[in-house]
Amino acid sequence: MTIDFRRSWMDEDLELFRDNVVRFIETEVQPHDEAARKAGHVGHALWRKAGELGLLCVDIPEEHGGGGGDFRHEAIIHEEMARRALSGMSVGVHSIVAHYFLNHGTDEQKRHYLPLLARGEIVGAIAMTEPGAGSDLQGVRTRADKVEGGYSLNGSKTFISNGYLAGVVLVVAKTDPNQGAKGTSILVVDTQDRPGFRVGRVLDKMGMKAQDTSELFFDDVRVPASALLGGKEGQGFFQLMGDLPYERLIIGVAALAAMEGAYLATLDYVRERKAFGKPVAEFQNTKFKLAEIATQIKVGRAFIDRCVEDLVAGRLDTATASMAKLWGSETQGRVIDECVQLFGGYGYMNEYLVARMYTDARIQRIFGGTSEIMKEVISRAL
Repeated sequence: MTIDFRRSWMDEDLELFRDNVVRFIETEVQPHDEAARKAGHVGHALWRKAGELGLLCVDIPEEHGGGGGDFRHEAIIHEEMARRALSGMSVGVHSIVAHYFLNHGTDEQKRHYLPLLARGEIVGAIAMTEPGAGSDLQGVRTRADKVEGGYSLNGSKTFISNGYLAGVVLVVAKTDPNQGAKGTSILVVDTQDRPGFRVGRVLDKMGMKAQDTSELFFDDVRVPASALLGGKEGQGFFQLMGDLPYERLIIGVAALAAMEGAYLATLDYVRERKAFGKPVAEFQNTKFKLAEIATQIKVGRAFIDRCVEDLVAGRLDTATASMAKLWGSETQGRVIDECVQLFGGYGYMNEYLVARMYTDARIQRIFGGTSEIMKEVISRAL
């Protein structure tokens, strides 16, 4: 009998939505994953297909072209991708970009960009990290200097998810280098035919091979004054901090779903694999390891589900979201490591799900804020 990992927030309509998501993944994403892993990206056509089926920006209001759902709909997409180690479509980043527009953009920015993102006509990316500035966003060196009619953007960014395919990039830059955090702004950059904008190499990562992660370069990139997110300078740091609970819960949701996927794959494997004349599942060590994994997932499910419900209700605070990200990413690493061990040598082979999950899991403790940053955030709330 398999442990029941049902979500407390599911209902009949969400189950139907999950069926649609699974159908899209199994027919459009999974069959092409190996090709995407070799290419380093999934291509624009898949994004447009997802948009046509209403699977992008599902928690953005219908008046802005979105699906009109809530974070539970988003969670379903992240879960079903993570359970299958499908990282090529960084829907989380795309959704985060949409929420920056929704929560902080001007009316004009919302009207223009949100429908495009929802239809998959453009892919969204956010450019924070620089070669010399990772978690320390106050150390950003990219500058947006005022020029006639707008700004001139100069600098470079790295580790940018969706960077290769991005049609719009939210660029974190200094509009006043003398003001520290208060001098930080976010500029909206349309990438198509943009003089001075250049995508560098698609980075060769340890895991998440199908997801495009790129370097971006800005050499006197001119953008109009209307490209300032929200229309007011110096709001960038506030805007970044305001959407952290949403971003960090996405990571926590995906982490738990990956554990579930790895657990179920391992359960199937040890029941079929024989050693010393009997299934590996019959050895006491295997039983105890699986019992530990199932318990961690069951306990984690209660916490993550509560966080999902709190976000939908508008009461998820930054510290709790950071706990979800910290616990989820750290536990994901330990659980999937145990699953690889139970697979033995086959667990080290990329053709097996757990091997891909193992390398994919490592970045979870780094992006979206490192585990060390999560501990700092949580400790301040104690």
